[in-house]
Amino acid sequence: MNLPNIIRSEHTFIGVSAPTKWRALQTIADKAAIAFSVDAPIILKALEAREKLGSTGIGNGIAIPHAAIDGMSSPRGLLFRFSRPLDFEAIDDIPADIAVVLLFGENNRGEYLNVLSAIARRLQSDGVLAAMRKARSADEFYSDFIADARV
Repeated sequence: MNLPNIIRSEHTFIGVSAPTKWRALQTIADKAAIAFSVDAPIILKALEAREKLGSTGIGNGIAIPHAAIDGMSSPRGLLFRFSRPLDFEAIDDIPADIAVVLLFGENNRGEYLNVLSAIARRLQSDGVLAAMRKARSADEFYSDFIADARV
């Protein structure tokens, strides 16, 4: 398995505008609903419930919202860059301008932990974040994230 099978280029969005983290989650749910044929309210409820357990802001301007969604057979993701950073209540208090969203089925909990780990490692790789922040298009943003990324 590799990250391009989980996060596809057509599920990459840049310049996404949202006034708050909660509105961003709504936008994420709407885009995920279209991408994965799951009702947006189901996705939003799961993302909000997960966020209430503890922030998915991991620091350095990154958030990794994730949640279990009934009916999903394998982990799937989306990649976002916000038009302005949002407060995801990260431990370093740096607002998030990049979000990697991971949705998975209840039966995929073990697999999704491996994917979360791979995403976090990828975002800590030298130069990846800087390149993603400089990307001028969604394709470039996706390519900077996914290049040679294996789970």
